[in-house]
Amino acid sequence: MKQGKGQQDFYGALAIARAAAIEDAQNAEFVGQLVSIDSEDERIGTYLFEANLPGYGGWRWAVTVAKVDETSPATLCDVVLLPGAQSLIAPEWVPYIDRIQPGDVGVGDIVPTSADDERLVPGFAALPGEEELEAVALWELGLGRARTLSIIGRDQASKRWYEGDRGPKSPLAMAAPLPCASCGFFIPIAGSLRSAFGVCSNAISPEDARVVSVDHGCGAHSEALVVPE
Repeated sequence: MKQGKGQQDFYGALAIARAAAIEDAQNAEFVGQLVSIDSEDERIGTYLFEANLPGYGGWRWAVTVAKVDETSPATLCDVVLLPGAQSLIAPEWVPYIDRIQPGDVGVGDIVPTSADDERLVPGFAALPGEEELEAVALWELGLGRARTLSIIGRDQASKRWYEGDRGPKSPLAMAAPLPCASCGFFIPIAGSLRSAFGVCSNAISPEDARVVSVDHGCGAHSEALVVPE
């Protein structure tokens, strides 16, 4: 028995293959013309029919049959729908936590954090310098958090902040007369990121109430004084 692709019915099973496709489709109108008969094994062949199902353009009914030998009748093995080369198929599924973008979370929205989020560790494993009180004092006062930033979470946040619009490479910072670190309105944040980031407290600055890097800057620097003529 020949192997390959074509429309020659070496298995003598075209009729039962089409009947099986119609039975699975539950409507003869959903099974179109024979596309090809594929054979990768001399005893097993797959009959491909056009799928005329709404929304399944380019898909194929694939009916697989088998023969014990050349004289035995073909036996039906399986009926499935398969996409063709030009089929419209759904994109690979992406977990919701990977689909969410900044700005997607609005008022009333709840975005649960997975229990195994690598950005977080149990509160007792907080990074050195992240908590003002020792673990025992925090527990006694009821101030401890269930989870805090892990090294991975800290590194991801600092990289995102530093390479973003409030880092040293933004147009605003490049045009600034002096960096934020020397500005009187710059409030260093607590914890292990204190040496790299702070919060702007200048009401007239475009960065007011935002986290900025120490080498960020804007035109509202406290020491950008106008020298009287």
